[in-house]
Parts: sequence; structure tokens; C-alpha cells
Amino acid sequence: MKWNRYTIQTISDAVDLISAELSEIGIQGIEIIDNKPITQEEAGAMFIDSSLEGSADLLPKTEPDDGTAQVNFYLEPEEDQEKILEEVEEVLKELASFTDIGEGTIRASETEDKDWINNWKKYWHTFTIGTLVIKPTWEEVPEQYKGQPVLSIDPGTAFGTGSHETTRLVIRELQNRIKGGEEVLDVGTGSGILSIVALKYGAKHALGTDLDPNAIIATDENAEQNEIDKSQLDVILGDIVTDERIQEEVGFEKYDIVCANILHDVLIPLSGEITKHMKPGAFYITSGIINTRENQVKEAIEANPELEILSINHDGEWVNITARKKA
Repeated sequence: MKWNRYTIQTISDAVDLISAELSEIGIQGIEIIDNKPITQEEAGAMFIDSSLEGSADLLPKTEPDDGTAQVNFYLEPEEDQEKILEEVEEVLKELASFTDIGEGTIRASETEDKDWINNWKKYWHTFTIGTLVIKPTWEEVPEQYKGQPVLSIDPGTAFGTGSHETTRLVIRELQNRIKGGEEVLDVGTGSGILSIVALKYGAKHALGTDLDPNAIIATDENAEQNEIDKSQLDVILGDIVTDERIQEEVGFEKYDIVCANILHDVLIPLSGEITKHMKPGAFYITSGIINTRENQVKEAIEANPELEILSINHDGEWVNITARKKA
């Protein structure tokens, strides 16, 4: 299938902010291209372990960094392209009014699914987050990581692979919080990565909710790929914030851990409602928060008298806030 690709010409310092704003208007499949050199820390976090023989050959070669960057986003032909582009132009205009975004221009081109797949295969390799090994299905687990929890996943156009800062933040929290036997609720589950990771670390059962029907397909495929028993992972389609039927189906005072790696404008109302689904003492792990929205989400969590904030963590320009339901 052919996709329409739109390229925003910008600067490296603005790509996270632009990407976050594009996500807020519903655009998925964002790709960032710049010439910033990969640090040793990033090599270990985003690609294969830099200590492995030949790992330097896996890193993409870049031109000298001139500070410019491109943000690509992809739209299917049946989408209302004109309306979406108007929204993007409004976003860029608003951002340019208070920060430097470079040219801020948009150009159009066309691509196909196979281009996505081939691009990912060139640059996406096995990497680790703490003790978790994340690998594409076409690679074997490096010998030095044998025996560690493994998440095997194919990159796709709609959902993440675990390499983004927001996902890494939640995975680190799950590694710290899971002790074994937990019931996990994953709000905005996407590809089911966080649910699967929770199960890999010893959770008993995970339930995901999402508004996108593709999330059910992606989660089922990833669960099968990672040998997760069907009885351990379920996905419900619907809005847990406003739909009482979905809330009842999810269940009340049932969960030991709630993950919510979603946009700040969903986290704000969710933080007022989520505690009715949580056991006393349960953890509420939020992410997907650009640092310019950190205080808004923090204030929303603090406004719920049943929640107390335990930690706030940063990775680049992204934020995780973890709270606990008071006993």
C-alpha cells in the first residue's frame, strides 16, 4: 500500500516538541532524520550493545551536524489530508510564535510499506533496557544476553518498538515495581509492549485498553511472537475515561499496577478517575509527557486525593511520573 509522506524541515532542538504536537492531533508513524552524532550512551540504549564485536558498523553514518532536521509523517490516501495538513500548519505556526523551529516548511512525497520495513531493518537492532533484551524477529539473542527476559518484536508503522524515551521510562519503572503475581492495567496499550514486558517480569495477567482497533491486532501478534499465553493478556476497545461500560468491564479496585504511556491531555482526566480501578497501594505509572506539559500532569495527579507521587524521571525531553494509591 502506498502512503503519502510529508516532511517538515526544522531544527534538531525542535523535533521532540513537533513530534509531540503531531501526536496530539492524531498523527502516527513519525520519523525523525537529523545528523546529530550517536553517543556511546545512546548506542547502548537504542541500538545493539556497543561492547559487542562489530557493533560500530550497525550505527547509521551521518553527515556533519548543521543543526537542521526533518520530521516525516505518513498519511493513508483515504485520510482527510487537506484537513490534517491545515492542523499541522496551525501547530507549526503556533510553535514558531514562541520558539525557534527553523524553516517550518512542509513538502509532500510518496512511499510504500516496504520502504518502512527496509529502513527499519537497516538501523534497528537488538538493544537492552536494564535486564530486558529487545530484538527484532530477524535477529538472534546475543550470547551474552542468554537467560535474560527477551521482547521479540517487528517494527511497524502504527505502534512503537520500545526504543522511544517514553516507553523506556515505563519499562524501567516496571522493572523496579513488579515483584510477581500482579494484575496490570495498560491504558492506551498500542502494540501491547508494556503488557508483554510486565508479564515477562512476572505479572500474572495484563489487560490493555485502546481506542484503535489495530491495537488488538498488534497486541495479539506480539503476544504470540513472545509466547504469551492467551489467558494472560486481554485487550478491550474503548475509552476508559468516559465510557462507564468500559470502566465496568475493566473492573474496580482490581489492579496492582496501571501503565499509561499516552498524551498529556488524556493523562489529565485519567488521573482523576483511575484510582477506582486500583487496589490500595497500587502503582500508577505515567509517561508520554513532553517536559513542557510536566507540571500540568503533575498537578492533575496531585489533585486526586487518593494518589501520592513517588518519583518523577526524565529521559531527554520526556517525563515519567509514578504515583501510588494511598492505602
